[in-house]
Amino acid sequence: MSSNSISAKEMARYLENNTPMRLLDVREPIEYHTYNIGGLNIPLSLLRNTLPIADWDKQDELIVICKVGLRSKTAQSILHENGYTNVRNLTGGLMALQKLK
Repeated sequence: MSSNSISAKEMARYLENNTPMRLLDVREPIEYHTYNIGGLNIPLSLLRNTLPIADWDKQDELIVICKVGLRSKTAQSILHENGYTNVRNLTGGLMALQKLK
């Protein structure tokens, strides 16, 4: 099992290398449509009612993202409570990722 967070630098490498990943964006739809790096968009407010997520296996690596990493940290806790064992939070969120560019 990997660490429970992923740095913006590591995430940038994943994106540059087109690494297959399960990505969950927990921002509101308007935020997602304004800027996103892909992945499934389920707002944090709807997450509990949307589990289980798609056909995702609870052991698969799952990366949770939001704007600054706070909502995704909460989502990470919700997912852990519901049996997802390999959930990683993007530290600093999409803001940290954008600062690398």
